[in-house]
Amino acid sequence: MTIEPFKNWLEERLSLSALAQAAKKKEVPLHRQSIWYYFGGMTLFLFVVQVVTGILLLLYYRPSAENAFESVQFIMTEVKFGWLIRSIHSWSANLMILTLFIHMFSVYFMRAYNRPRELTWVTGVVLLLLSITFGFSGYLLPWNTVSFFATKVGTDIAGVVPVVGKTALRFLRGGDEVTGATLTRFFGFHVAVLPAMATVFLGIHVLLVQLHGMHVPARYEQNYRRMKFFPNFLMRDLIGWILAIGVLAALAALFPWELGVKADAFAPAPAGIKPEWYFLFMFQTLKYIPARVLVFDGEVIGILFFMLAGAVLFIIPFINRSPEKFPHQRMIFTALGVVAVLYIVVMTIIGYLA
Repeated sequence: MTIEPFKNWLEERLSLSALAQAAKKKEVPLHRQSIWYYFGGMTLFLFVVQVVTGILLLLYYRPSAENAFESVQFIMTEVKFGWLIRSIHSWSANLMILTLFIHMFSVYFMRAYNRPRELTWVTGVVLLLLSITFGFSGYLLPWNTVSFFATKVGTDIAGVVPVVGKTALRFLRGGDEVTGATLTRFFGFHVAVLPAMATVFLGIHVLLVQLHGMHVPARYEQNYRRMKFFPNFLMRDLIGWILAIGVLAALAALFPWELGVKADAFAPAPAGIKPEWYFLFMFQTLKYIPARVLVFDGEVIGILFFMLAGAVLFIIPFINRSPEKFPHQRMIFTALGVVAVLYIVVMTIIGYLA
């Protein structure tokens, strides 16, 4: 029996040969900074790991205050390799946000958001915010003490935003307090709303990258080689993914994700509670801001500052351009990027040591 008729059937409907020819013709720039190209593919791979492991966990998870903790406990103790799947899911979530940060800052410093790639940058920033929201919504799902009070603190911060704070608080919690309704709402965000949004923006982002190709920094525009996307670049990407699987397996086996103690709304908050690492620099900043700054609430000022920083992140491609007209602009934005990276790293370290 031959598979030729089936291949012809697929070819007639999907034009696979045309896609193969396009992949063979596609080339990737090869220069001293080409290594940063791989972090985009690594982030995509870790997102796929999140989807696969998340689906496996979803088969056993029960999103209610009465059953959530016990269902995760059952996954970790009774389901075959359940503890491993949960640990890989948690570790890959953290590594995905890390590679996404690296990818974003590499694009920023190489100015890969310049015309005609402005929308590629904007969709990338949206994906970063969605990934952070993924982490925030998923953190509550085990319904343990740490996640319960961390969510309470996180939503309290959202509640102090001027004008819309109270509405945002009730929307996130499904009421005035963190309850089972909050858990159900976060579960809906985590497994339905956010994945749908991420899929749409990821598709647009990847399409735009394919449309405009890889950016080449100005210093290499006159002198760089090219590498075939298939199989050269793809094989290198594949090696990175295999190494990532090894790292995830090692982390999951050596440092399995702990479950902790079931949440109790009437118990006191544990001492020294901290958010996930990607929120830690903001959390630590808010701790350093005085309660009152002149006539303003210090916490409100801190939150508005981070909201403004997020808004600026979106419009960077539209305000940092035309270096030939503004020769000092590139240096200013590069310095701001360096300050931002150092600030995030230093405040995160201080937050862990505090």
